[in-house]
Amino acid sequence: MSLSRPVPSNVRHIARREVKVSRDWIMRPLFGLLLAGIAVEADYGGTQYFALFVGLGALLAVREWHRMVATGTRSMRIESVLAGLSIALALAAVTLKPHLWYGWGILGAGVVLVAALAALRGEMPLWQGAGVLYIGGPALALVASRAIPPEGAAIVIGLFLVVWMTDTGALVAGNLLKGPKLAPVLSPNKTWSGTAGGILAAAVAEAIFVGLLGGSAWRAALYGAGLSVVAQLGDLFESFVKRRFHKKDSGTMIPGHGGVLDRIDSMLAASVGVAVLVLVLHVDALFGASP
Repeated sequence: MSLSRPVPSNVRHIARREVKVSRDWIMRPLFGLLLAGIAVEADYGGTQYFALFVGLGALLAVREWHRMVATGTRSMRIESVLAGLSIALALAAVTLKPHLWYGWGILGAGVVLVAALAALRGEMPLWQGAGVLYIGGPALALVASRAIPPEGAAIVIGLFLVVWMTDTGALVAGNLLKGPKLAPVLSPNKTWSGTAGGILAAAVAEAIFVGLLGGSAWRAALYGAGLSVVAQLGDLFESFVKRRFHKKDSGTMIPGHGGVLDRIDSMLAASVGVAVLVLVLHVDALFGASP
């Protein structure tokens, strides 16, 4: 007679449970690292070179935005071109005169012009015009932050680390730990465990980065955690827009990520957060470090 007891079905189920490994686990890091390398190179290439890099990304993102929020089959090419031109001129103005408001004035004019054109064509003027501000505002914030002498490049690297580690930490923790959904109506795959993992990863990465430069690690950790929350709110906002217009992704340009907007949605929000802290509130984003 066997003395072994049958294993309950729920225990067998737990034992058999495996971590789900998807194609994104390979494609996201691969293309993420490639884009990260280009971004870092652009940052350390100088403000003008960085502005060109940001401008290119903004032009691609604007095209996706106007296609995403279009209500019909009509081409949004004219709106995209006008929005892209507004952002390009605004970036040029901020690059030449980073402490003046010329760039923001150009951006505001672009919002009005795109909205007016969309209204004439019967294409949701508020959403079409909002794209100029949604993408152009963060683009200006990024370039203006980079232009701060002499620590602008390091501030931008810190921002990059927070956003990238938020994305990576959320992906890994969410897949490993799963658990309750964060906002199932907006984004069914996001979990509270992924949110916490992203915040923790961002805080640790920022603390290490600033600590190595000689700044206050614990203050940097708080900064990184707070900025991670802002970044994830930006991600949720784009999820809301995609739900609103019944889109799964903003595009297909980047394997493993979707479109350009899918890749930079967190960066858009976080870059504005950094600009407000550094340029408006005059917070030392390196916390005493000397890059």
